[in-house]
Amino acid sequence: MNEDFLARLYHNHLEANKLPSPQLIEEWLNGILAFLFPELSTLKFESEATFRDHYRTNDLKLFSILTGMSESFRLPQLNNVRDQFEECLPELYASLIEDAEAILAGDPAAINRVEVITTYPGFYAIAVYRIAHTMHRFGVGLLARMLTEIAHGTTGIEIHPGATIGRRFCIDHGTGIVIGETVDIGDDVKVYQGVTLGALSVKKEMARTKRHPTIENGVVIYAGATILGGDTVIGANSIIGGNTWIVRSVPPESRIYYREPRME
Repeated sequence: MNEDFLARLYHNHLEANKLPSPQLIEEWLNGILAFLFPELSTLKFESEATFRDHYRTNDLKLFSILTGMSESFRLPQLNNVRDQFEECLPELYASLIEDAEAILAGDPAAINRVEVITTYPGFYAIAVYRIAHTMHRFGVGLLARMLTEIAHGTTGIEIHPGATIGRRFCIDHGTGIVIGETVDIGDDVKVYQGVTLGALSVKKEMARTKRHPTIENGVVIYAGATILGGDTVIGANSIIGGNTWIVRSVPPESRIYYREPRME
């Protein structure tokens, strides 16, 4: 094999070795979810002191992750990311509890909040998204993407960490959902499986523009619906039926559904 090619690959490996491993990132993610939700933890703590020690151990993983990314990409302000993330945890936790309650209220099959937290892929995907979105806001975009891809691989739900999602978000079933980078979702929105909130165009020059739709408060989007375009706004309290294709805005309180063509 060409020696220059081998040397170049070796150099790439040296650079990649500076990055935190995907395993470390997943360990940290699982640790922070278990910290927030004891239903997801396999550990039993003898005292508050041992609980705090365990959190600090997981926090050291975050420090290692951020240090590796800072060395590789010279990302700004990473020294403050840990402190900022810690300050956000109470609000993050409160938001996720609201999400869990929204799923519980929106699914007749849900028994209680514990079931939602421990078994619902929609809740897991939302929880990971909210953690990743926090990192995205702090400028740690690669970590944010790696986190949401963990949830994507586990649940089949793809939520870009750059999307903006309001309070009490409910995903029911969830598999096959795609929520793009510039999607803006309001409060009390409910989304079913197979929904795509995407772009009309994937041209690279549109990378820094709003390419994905806005979903206002109280909207319900049923299975298989596709809503595309940065100028597309789904008005508040609308219901979007299954298997619909929408590329234009609809006013508040709309009812949009797919009608089978009449057979002659």
